[in-house]
Amino acid sequence: MSDISILEGRITAALDRIRQGLDAAGGQNAADDVALQAALDQERAQNAELVERVRVLKERQDTQVASLTLRAETQSKHLMKLDEELQQLRASNVQLRDMNAKLRAAVTTGLAPELHDAAVNAEIEALSAQRSADAAEIDAILDELKPLIEETSHAAG
Repeated sequence: MSDISILEGRITAALDRIRQGLDAAGGQNAADDVALQAALDQERAQNAELVERVRVLKERQDTQVASLTLRAETQSKHLMKLDEELQQLRASNVQLRDMNAKLRAAVTTGLAPELHDAAVNAEIEALSAQRSADAAEIDAILDELKPLIEETSHAAG
């Protein structure tokens, strides 16, 4: 019987040591769980922050793309209208030159020289208007290119 008491005591002591080991390990696991949960929460917060930043950047990009598209369409319409006006001006200048050539031919056959002078003055005015229109076209093109060049320089810098 004494052997049973001794074995019983040894078993009880072993169970106590196991319980103590589990309690100690359980405390570490609880501390590890809290640390892991805190790290997980921190990662989730950072992820949410990054998702928000990406959303804001995408909205900003979409807004800029829409703005640039609208601006490009407006500029294209403006240039098309300017080109149409220049084509009309060029056509009228060709017609004026033809008329002046006919008038010069008529003057050489004996018509009034005043008529020839008026026609030459009209041609000079038409050429001056053509040059002004060309200068306006160049200015319009430069005005359209200047913001694009500035944007490119800002993007590169």
